[in-house]
Amino acid sequence: MILAGDVGGTKVHLALYDFANGRLHPIRDQKFPAHEFASLDDVVHKFLAGDGTNATQGGDIFGACFGCPGPVRDGRLKLTNLPWTLDTRDLVKSLSIPHISLINDLEANGYGIPELAPESIFTLHEGDPEATGHAGLMAAGTGLGQALLIWDGQKHRPIASEGGHADFAARSNREIALLEYLRDTLKGRVSWERVVSGLGIKNIYAFLRDVEKIAEPGWLHDRMQTEDPNAVIGQCAEDGSSSLCFETMKIFAGAYGAEAGNIALQVLATGGMYLGGGIAPKILKTLKNGTFTQAFIDKGRLSPLVESVPVRVILDDTCALLGAAAYAEARASENSGYSERAASVKASS
Repeated sequence: MILAGDVGGTKVHLALYDFANGRLHPIRDQKFPAHEFASLDDVVHKFLAGDGTNATQGGDIFGACFGCPGPVRDGRLKLTNLPWTLDTRDLVKSLSIPHISLINDLEANGYGIPELAPESIFTLHEGDPEATGHAGLMAAGTGLGQALLIWDGQKHRPIASEGGHADFAARSNREIALLEYLRDTLKGRVSWERVVSGLGIKNIYAFLRDVEKIAEPGWLHDRMQTEDPNAVIGQCAEDGSSSLCFETMKIFAGAYGAEAGNIALQVLATGGMYLGGGIAPKILKTLKNGTFTQAFIDKGRLSPLVESVPVRVILDDTCALLGAAAYAEARASENSGYSERAASVKASS
């Protein structure tokens, strides 16, 4: 039995998997609002308690892995968007699971991509679908995660990155004005995460409302107060009911595409760019209207190179869970000296 977790800034998604015949088989999963818990341990204990029955259906949990936002060092990290500090040694004692790993959440997504069904990936930009090589991964959600997928000749090896916290680079007079607004609002530097994320969508909206003076109708103001603001902005942008929301998502899509193109250049992502996170699947109409792709390709003399890079949207919100589960199984098997995945392959050959 494998326990996997996708720890985000707003929610914690946990799942149990059985590993048999070389494949992961989901048993059950559950999402928890992160802010309601004092620690990850508390969330896991509640999940495993289930409905009062034996949540593991009589089996012991062999290994666990949690994908978390932030850099992991020596099995320890302080979460970027939650007041939690995690340590694998403490988790092993608290949860009584022998093999526990902490990895960056985008690294977990990288491990999860090979586990996805073909219908779980949407091709936003075709590029050269036959090309192989390094790839990039970028995920806008509560924050902005990034990872590099390094091609070793047989498979991609995910490498964690904190590139979402690099300096935001304005490309137009409008973005320069946005940058100046955010510098004043934040009292200092502005990272990509302040523009390309859920927080970024609200920042752009406020800039257009307060600086460009695009009208916010009363009905929209009321919805922004009573509903999830990002969901309202995305929906009203896609159904055309609000010019303020449409312009917000236009700026967002352009910045998203520009930074995706930057990653493609930095890693020479001939194997493709992947867009993960919770936002991209919900705004496919916005992403398909050309603003994202134009900004992605607009790289001067290297535009032809970037144009050949496929861009794919991950539609399955369990990608990080699958990646964490695959990583947990591999590390636990490695540490125990036995790999069922390898054994099943050998037995079938």
